[in-house]
Amino acid sequence: MSATQKTIAELAAEYGLSPSEYQVVLDRLGREPNQLELGVFSVMWSEHCSYKSSKIHLGKFPTKGPRVICGPGENAGVIDIDDGDACIFKMESHNHPSFIEPYQGAATGVGGIMRDVFTMGARPVALLNALRFGDPSHEKTKRLVKGVVSGIGGYGNCVGVPTVAGETNFHRGYNGNILVNAMCVGLAKADSIFYSAAPGPGMSVVYFGSKTGRDGIHGATMSSTEFDDESESKRPTVQVGDPFAEKLLIEATLELMASGAVAAIQDMGAAGLTSSSVEMAGKGGVGIELNMDAVPQRETGMTAYEMMLSESQERMLAVLKPGREQDGYRIFEKWGLDAAVIGKTTETGRLVLNHHGQVVCDVPLAPLFDDAPLYDRPWVQPELHPRLAPAEVPAPDNWADAVMKVVACPDMASKRWIWEQYDRHVMADTLQDSATGADAGVVRVHGTDKGLAVTSDCTPRYVQNDPYEGGKQCVAEAWRNLTAVGARPIAITDNLNFGNPQRPEIMGQIVRAIDGMAEACRELDFPVVSGNVSLYNETNGVAIPPTPTVGGVGLLPNYDVVAGFSTMVEGDHLVLIGETHGELGASIYLREVLGREDGAPPPVDLALERKTGDFVRGLIEAGELTCVHDLSDGGLIGAAADLALASDVGIELDAKSETHAHIFLFAEDQARYLVAVPEAGPILDAAREAGLHASVVGRAVGRDFGSRDLFHIPLEHLREWHEGWMPGWIGA
Repeated sequence: MSATQKTIAELAAEYGLSPSEYQVVLDRLGREPNQLELGVFSVMWSEHCSYKSSKIHLGKFPTKGPRVICGPGENAGVIDIDDGDACIFKMESHNHPSFIEPYQGAATGVGGIMRDVFTMGARPVALLNALRFGDPSHEKTKRLVKGVVSGIGGYGNCVGVPTVAGETNFHRGYNGNILVNAMCVGLAKADSIFYSAAPGPGMSVVYFGSKTGRDGIHGATMSSTEFDDESESKRPTVQVGDPFAEKLLIEATLELMASGAVAAIQDMGAAGLTSSSVEMAGKGGVGIELNMDAVPQRETGMTAYEMMLSESQERMLAVLKPGREQDGYRIFEKWGLDAAVIGKTTETGRLVLNHHGQVVCDVPLAPLFDDAPLYDRPWVQPELHPRLAPAEVPAPDNWADAVMKVVACPDMASKRWIWEQYDRHVMADTLQDSATGADAGVVRVHGTDKGLAVTSDCTPRYVQNDPYEGGKQCVAEAWRNLTAVGARPIAITDNLNFGNPQRPEIMGQIVRAIDGMAEACRELDFPVVSGNVSLYNETNGVAIPPTPTVGGVGLLPNYDVVAGFSTMVEGDHLVLIGETHGELGASIYLREVLGREDGAPPPVDLALERKTGDFVRGLIEAGELTCVHDLSDGGLIGAAADLALASDVGIELDAKSETHAHIFLFAEDQARYLVAVPEAGPILDAAREAGLHASVVGRAVGRDFGSRDLFHIPLEHLREWHEGWMPGWIGA
């Protein structure tokens, strides 16, 4: 049945509006909407655009701080990084599109997040990505990995922005719904930030960038529903990207801003021309009237509905100051972009669209914001796993085998095959990246001595077993990773990936994870300045593991004073700062060696996190530490193996009792750092004076990775296994 044969009420259900939501539309309009008007309401009220299931709980996040210039509500968050400089950053998801069409889904995710950043006046300087795939043995996983990685590399490399950090996990829980979260970090002057609110009526509305096509129509609606066996038929809702057009768009946008002609600006992301025009007018308290005949189109016979709902990429919408239209046209012509004045701001408070001499849409803007659904959905406390006492977790039968299973499992194995496809050094300001051995990527603030440290973190298995503690840990680990390179953590962006919020057990995961994250942000003075919520990540009623990804940004006042884990040398002592109580619940050891995924995750003592992190950072800033690694996945074994492989020096760990050695080696207690120093005494004394626990746990020596009589693995053998899993699996 075609759209014209269906009733508007039937279309409303198809577009994702519930009967009660559709009734609100009828009440506000006082009549039945036409298909275009219905489309406008459906995308603006979609989960993707309105946050209707999560907005109540997102209000728990702290969003202000001494360095916060702009928090949530704009295209990206803005923080002060001293000397009149600002950092602008955000993370967003492109999960459903990447599952349906992995190359274009991932590529356009990168393009979209860059537009969120440069539309506020920043030049993008770094990209990150957080990827979650299904079981490596699943029939779709390999194809999805290849497509997503190619899409990220193909787009970012062509635009010329380095991809400097990220993470990649595998779990059967993502078999039917992968996650592709992209983050962009940009630099601007603090007094030259651009916002989206149209400042008044009577101003020209200018479209510039690529032409509009039929790709991506109703993409926002598709991203707000769960999958089923027919989801791959939704390919037409996936956008197609052109990174070369994006590069031209970046340069043209920044030049237009520098010209002083811009009054307001908004990129065309989810819901395309609809969301950009509605948000610019709505935030400014004005109306907007558009002539759809003037919209640059790359396909013939496009309807106004198609133009307004298209999510064609590389497009921007700007409100120009009076009389500055020709200045804009000169810039657009210089960069070879399509451009047109397609409308004006008005005093009416309405969205009015004209096409072929007829008014095809006339709706008040206020209901699109004021009456957007806002749900306090029912939720139940998630089922929590009991804590596993150390005695409940047996030691391995074969120590060497256990170590290799942990170090070379899909989550822990080297992702070199992935990051070698990304240009990590374009722009010549990358100081640390995936190849250099560090807990965070570091890029120079060009022309200064400052550096930005960036990281992306989440441990989904922790959140699965206890969303509250897992939510705290996501934030704490991002804070730790920035601290471990010597940076002062400033703020985070987040990407909250969950299943269907209409299921109380899923809503319970969302609520408790946000509660934990919010508490950690408060206690660590680590506010949320931007973010994204991606719900309905499930297929045939099976939800993904709850995955609230955190992107953190910190400042290095002097980028020469930085730590990593590739500077260990023969003879160094390994000192563990922090206590080990034996937290093995939801650990890599438990899963990979014992085949279990039970147990409570390690609790997060936020006061101890702060105290320990401030201590470690102080030593880095004083020049007393250069080799630092936080402990997370895989515990001491995971961290020590990273140091050994990055520094190409063997390590002898001091596991003193075979009965408890697995606790010492594999426990994933939080608030811990492993450091390598020539002399242990000064660090131990300093920790004692600070009221912290520290102990010598090994030494850098020889060419083996081992621990007393338990195991000894040649370093080259360890490297072969660690580096070899992914190329072997992918067939490289």
